[in-house]
Amino acid sequence: MANTNLIKSKYKLDIIKWRYVSLIVTGILLIPCIVAIIYLMVTQPNHAPLKLGIDFTGGTILQYSTDKKLEVDDISKIRVELGKIGIKNPVIQTTQSSEDDNVKNLVSIRTVFLSDKEGAKTIQDITQTISKNYSGVDLLQVNSVGPTLGSELLKNTLTALFLAFIVIVIYVSFRFKVEYGWIALLTLFQDVLFVVGIFAIRGIFMDTAIDSLFITAILTVIGYSINDTIVVFDRIRENMRFLAKKHSSNEIINASINQTLARSINTTATTLFTLFALYFFGGSTIKDFVLAIIIGVTAGAFSSIFTAGTILSIVKEKLAKKTA
Repeated sequence: MANTNLIKSKYKLDIIKWRYVSLIVTGILLIPCIVAIIYLMVTQPNHAPLKLGIDFTGGTILQYSTDKKLEVDDISKIRVELGKIGIKNPVIQTTQSSEDDNVKNLVSIRTVFLSDKEGAKTIQDITQTISKNYSGVDLLQVNSVGPTLGSELLKNTLTALFLAFIVIVIYVSFRFKVEYGWIALLTLFQDVLFVVGIFAIRGIFMDTAIDSLFITAILTVIGYSINDTIVVFDRIRENMRFLAKKHSSNEIINASINQTLARSINTTATTLFTLFALYFFGGSTIKDFVLAIIIGVTAGAFSSIFTAGTILSIVKEKLAKKTA
C-alpha cells in the first residue's frame, strides 16, 4: 500500500521541476548521434546507419595452427600487423583442439569476403604476416560466407529487434495503460538511439564495424531498460491508486520516482562495476560488445528517471486539461 505521508516528505530530486531541462539535455545529446547515423546512411553504399562487419556483409575465415598458444597481447599484435597490410577490422579468435593426445593451438581470422582471384594473394600475405612472428604456422582451412548470407542475417536481425519492440509495447500497454506503452517505446528508442549513435560516431572516426555481438548487446539493453522503466511505472501506478484524490499527478510522479531513485542508482552502479571490469580486463574481442552494454545501461538508467516519468507527467497534464 502507498505511503499516504509520501508527498509531504522532502524530495531528493525534484524531477518535475526540471523536466523540460532534462528533455532539452536529452535532445542535445541525441543530436550528434542522429547526425552521425544520417551521415553514414547517406555516404555508405548499403545505406546502413552503422558500419557493418563481416557477419552482415559476408567474409572469409582462415584457420591456422601454431606451435605457441596465443595470448591477448599476441592477438592485439596480430591485429596491428594485419592492419599494416590493409586488413581492416579482422576478428581474431584462439582455441585449442586435441587429436590423438596432441594439443593443437588454433587461430581463426575473419576478414572481408575474399574472391577466388584476388583472395589468393591476400591469404598469402596474411600467412606471411603471422609466420614472421610465430613458428610452426600452418594454414588448415579457408571458409567463405557470401554477401547474400550476410544480408539475410541482417534482415533476420532487424526483424528480431522489431518484434522485441512490439511485444514489449503490447505487454506494457496491457499491464498498465496505452499511454504507458508508447512512453516505454519512446524511452527504449532513446536508449537504442544512444548506443547506435555512439557506434555510428565511432564508425566515422575510428572505423568501428558492428557484428552479431552488437545485436546481442542491443537486446540486452532493451531488456535492462524496460525492466527499469517498469519498476518506475509500477510505483507510479500504485501511488496513483491511493493518492490521486488528494494530490496532483505531478506530485505523485515526482514522489514515485524518488522512491525508486536509490534502487535505480544502486542497480546501475553495481552492473557498471562488472561491465567496466570486463571492458578493461576481458580482452579486445569483447570490448565493443561490453561498451555497447555500458552505454545502454547508463542511458537506460537516465531515461527511466528523467525521461519516462517526465513525459508521463506532461501526458497526464494534457489529459487532465482535456477532461476538464
